[in-house]
Amino acid sequence: LECLIRSYTHNNFQVRSIRSQSAVRDNLILSPPFHIAVGDTVQISESLYNDGLYVIDAVTENGMTVTGGTLIDSDDNLVTKVSYPPDLLIGAVNMLRWDTTNRDKVGVQSETVSRHSVTYFNMDGDNAVMGYPRSLLGFLKPYMKARF
Repeated sequence: LECLIRSYTHNNFQVRSIRSQSAVRDNLILSPPFHIAVGDTVQISESLYNDGLYVIDAVTENGMTVTGGTLIDSDDNLVTKVSYPPDLLIGAVNMLRWDTTNRDKVGVQSETVSRHSVTYFNMDGDNAVMGYPRSLLGFLKPYMKARF
């Protein structure tokens, strides 16, 4: 869901003021950026091997360890903190809630049992984006960035 939102909005939600050029040795990011804490998300870019999103597992005086994949030793890695606004997190929770309650009903337009009839949301044409109802993705509009 995180990658889906980042791709749809063309926004990587990076905090560019919290960034450093760091080396990776033995699955440890050396000289990480300041103001990084356990549980934060970082993005490694401009690397030959380690590009991607990682969650900080531990921070020590030697460096920091991450979860989300094994890091390959490399000298040039741009490490940037990623921070999502609170309303974006609430919207993502609503998307997950929709997944759990309505995903199995996609493709069923109506259902009738005896005298009880139910009509479901139509998920074709302009009503759906990325497998979700367009109305559910309205919270992403303020975070959309132009793509050139």
